[in-house]
Amino acid sequence: MSLKIFWRDIRLKNTMSKTNVSYKWAFNEIIWPRKKIILIGIILIIARSLSGLVLPYASKNLIDDVIPSRDMHALTILLIVVSVSILIQALTSFELTRLLSVEAQHLISVLRAKVQKKLLTLPISFFDNNKSGALVSRVMNDVEGVRNLVGTGLVQLVGGSITAVISLVILIKINALMTFFVLVPVAIFAIVAMKAFGYIRPIFRDRGKISAEVTGRLTETLNGVRVIKGFNAEDQENKTFEQGVERLFLNVKKSLTATALITSSSTFLLGLASAGIMGIGGYFIMNNTMTMGEFVSFTLFLGFMIAPIVQMSNIGSQLTEAMAGLDRTQELMNMTEEDNPEIRKIVLDEIVGDMVFENVSFSYEKSKEVLHHISFKAPSGSVTALVGSSGSGKTTIAGLAASFLNPSEGKVTVDSIDLSTVNLSSFRSHLGVVLQDDFLYEGTIRENILFPRPNATESQLLEAVNGAYVNEFTDRFEDGLDTVIGERGVKLSGGQRQRITIARALLADPKIIILDEATSNLDTESESFIQKSLHGLMKDRTTFVIAHRLSTIKQADQILVIENGNIVEQGRHEELIAKQGRYYDLYTFQSRI
Repeated sequence: MSLKIFWRDIRLKNTMSKTNVSYKWAFNEIIWPRKKIILIGIILIIARSLSGLVLPYASKNLIDDVIPSRDMHALTILLIVVSVSILIQALTSFELTRLLSVEAQHLISVLRAKVQKKLLTLPISFFDNNKSGALVSRVMNDVEGVRNLVGTGLVQLVGGSITAVISLVILIKINALMTFFVLVPVAIFAIVAMKAFGYIRPIFRDRGKISAEVTGRLTETLNGVRVIKGFNAEDQENKTFEQGVERLFLNVKKSLTATALITSSSTFLLGLASAGIMGIGGYFIMNNTMTMGEFVSFTLFLGFMIAPIVQMSNIGSQLTEAMAGLDRTQELMNMTEEDNPEIRKIVLDEIVGDMVFENVSFSYEKSKEVLHHISFKAPSGSVTALVGSSGSGKTTIAGLAASFLNPSEGKVTVDSIDLSTVNLSSFRSHLGVVLQDDFLYEGTIRENILFPRPNATESQLLEAVNGAYVNEFTDRFEDGLDTVIGERGVKLSGGQRQRITIARALLADPKIIILDEATSNLDTESESFIQKSLHGLMKDRTTFVIAHRLSTIKQADQILVIENGNIVEQGRHEELIAKQGRYYDLYTFQSRI
């Protein structure tokens, strides 16, 4: 990479990173709340640094005074002072690392919890547009770098800077000309380092994004391993992962180039300064304007001044990486929450369950409307069935009823209250869902059923188990309800998983229920069991049912036939059959099958 291209990339990256987290924000939000610990750390590192300055002074006294005078008493005192200073350095270094490293890890755990908590407040649409593996990476990896803001990195930077300033004052006192000669290459190095850090920061930000994408793809691959093996697609997945890893490598390569430039600059410029000091110092000594002790002392103090500056290349890179991670973290933390307290102010203690769709339209993307002016009523205790071809808008209507989505136009009301103004937690405490994707956690059957009500009694649990006929298969298991079902319930059949999710909904005892293909994975025998349990579940509850099996919704209070985002027919089963319209066509077609 030529220098011309390098500096051009710096200007481009700086332009692209105007939305970066400011150092002022990082100071106010992360550093200042931990000011006491950081202050203690700074005091410790100053003590360590000052104790380290004893050696240069001792060296001058040893060479210029103690050795020529052969003063054994003075030598003994000198050795004691140096030994004490070394002990202080060791103790402060230990305490510094222990104190700040622990606090840094605590901060990481706190931030991870905050980010995860924030994630769960975001709307469903956010998760639809982001891979779960990528989000896991943002929770676990993006905050890792903050250990350098609270850990030893920042304190070393501050303490090292103080040490460098003190050393600079002493160097000027010893020999101002030699000190000025050193400052010229040091200033050039500082300029190069600052420019390089400006170049590196967006690279680190991109690295977090690429790493999240690669992690997300790997997570999907592992979750879908049966499909991959079933279609003999291992080579395809390997190629995709290799491409992601290659992108990550190229990103790291760019940051290493900038870091190498900093390191090489420090080696050349500071080495050049050292060579100059040897020449100038030798000249002064030969002309008897500087003693040998002063020269040795100057050289040692020069090391104390230069070491923190050289160390800044490493610490600066760490801090830059930390800020890049915070860029992505703050971007997520600034997203609008689903349950916005400024808008959703109405808290529902109890509900009747009357739901009304008033002229509702919805779009996942602008100019691509999927629902067009939908209007209907779902009275308390009624069963509303949604039928239609795939992609017609049934699931979208259910998502609006569950408050997972918000209308683009019109409104959905519950007990005559606009759902968009209702506190979601208060509403969803009265909501139960059995989705087409019968998601289960890795754990036992008992834990999965208790998920909505962890404190439910054993009798309440068994009532839900019996109501969903889960006992029909758990009674055959050696461990019964305590059987471990594996990730996503992989050890169970589709029908068994579905019955567990229905038992979960029964235990929640909701006022409004969303059943999305609740019997889609059941065999004929299981379906007959579930239809009985669902009849009990729906009693006195407002229910929305999505079903391709039209035979399961004959008893619905109203059936809405959805096509292309519109309600094309509405009525009970017998009424719609008599019309011989779209519902009649769907029903008779399934009957023939």
